[in-house]
Amino acid sequence: MKKTRTGIQGEAVRHKHYKGLRPLALLLAVALLASGCSSNDDDRNNAAAGNTAVGEAETDGSASADKGGDASAPSDSGDESAGEPKPESSKAEDRAAPTKKPTGQQPQPQAGLLTAGEWNDLSEWQDWEQLNTRPEVQQLRDYWAFYRFDMLEVRVRGGGKAVADAIVRVVDEDGQFVWEARTDASGRAFAYAGLLDEQSGQSKYSVEVESGSGRKQFENVPIPRGDVLEVELGEANEAPDDLDLMLVVDTTGSMDDELAYLQTELKDVVKRVSRDNGQQLDIRVSTNFYRDKGDDYVVRPFPFTADIDTAVKQIGQQEAYGGGNFPEAVDQALQDAVHEHEWSADARARLLFLVLDAPPHHDDPVIRKMKQLTQDAAEQGIRIIPVVSSGADKNTEYLMRFMAVATGGTYLFLTDHSGVGGEHLDPTVGEFEVRPLNDLLVDVINRYVQPN
Repeated sequence: MKKTRTGIQGEAVRHKHYKGLRPLALLLAVALLASGCSSNDDDRNNAAAGNTAVGEAETDGSASADKGGDASAPSDSGDESAGEPKPESSKAEDRAAPTKKPTGQQPQPQAGLLTAGEWNDLSEWQDWEQLNTRPEVQQLRDYWAFYRFDMLEVRVRGGGKAVADAIVRVVDEDGQFVWEARTDASGRAFAYAGLLDEQSGQSKYSVEVESGSGRKQFENVPIPRGDVLEVELGEANEAPDDLDLMLVVDTTGSMDDELAYLQTELKDVVKRVSRDNGQQLDIRVSTNFYRDKGDDYVVRPFPFTADIDTAVKQIGQQEAYGGGNFPEAVDQALQDAVHEHEWSADARARLLFLVLDAPPHHDDPVIRKMKQLTQDAAEQGIRIIPVVSSGADKNTEYLMRFMAVATGGTYLFLTDHSGVGGEHLDPTVGEFEVRPLNDLLVDVINRYVQPN
């Protein structure tokens, strides 16, 4: 059943989401970067000389400029079903034709133009559990090898205050590591048992919680557990001031019209996050871009920097090109993002915004890598927050939601209300509010750095 939601101007709009806001993806990246930045760099040249691309291809980058429908993943029929997984095709004739760019004059890039929605499955856990009983969603869990969302919520306090960045470990009866997570600014963490292991049959575990010199251990903890595991460490720890924001952006041809918008949005977002937190946060930003095998680069990374002007300029130097088939090198981009950057050892929050419109390739090595990277991100306290753009399908939506849930993130998706781009996928979610993307991003970031 379709629900209504409130639009930006307060009108009731149908719970229909839209597929065509690819410009919004890059727009998002720029908004996050702008902590007090005043740069208006409009340079659209290639990345500055001297930047090393990870996984450089041995080709001239002459892949086709856009991607269209997904021949490798479940089909999207336009309703709320996930469809049936299909094997990835390697034949060019089996791939859908490239998606055409929207015609007509597009509005000039400006902060607050793009629109988006959010659905947090961790906050709607009963709905999430019910959704996971649907055959089509079970198919997709099997397709990506995410088996059981048996979850343990832990809330950690010290001296009556929420403890941020506390370590929560789950250990099985054989003493083997099962899952590790970090608490957010509200002292909450989400840990799992059997999420990535099809054979697990154990129901009770040992749980260890650690922050600074404080440490507690609990035995015979059932997972799932009916209520929150409340932990009092007995001492107050000051929350770290570091905030790491990383943008991982698909720059294949389909994203071409989003780069300029993204630059404007990100400058606005980071500036506001800094202002809202009393200029007390040490904000660092890392911008990273990826394409696919056979393109002129696979991953183009940039290290964390506190110079927001530099980060914005890095985005402005990118061009959207390449791709051709539907899946892209998401796994290689995440491998670089999680393991090849110096994330803060102690942080108020580590947020990885994954801006994309297509899933990774579906083969066994990639699936194993995506599962391991999800677990590694959770262990490091890196919360994956997808921002799904135009052209995405149900296969992409559910994989992104799986990863967001597993790492303590939330799911963001672009909508048509801005008038930029074409139609977007109708996500399988409940009632939500359509908001300007920059406002939504500011609220999401503040939610992770401010105790509730």
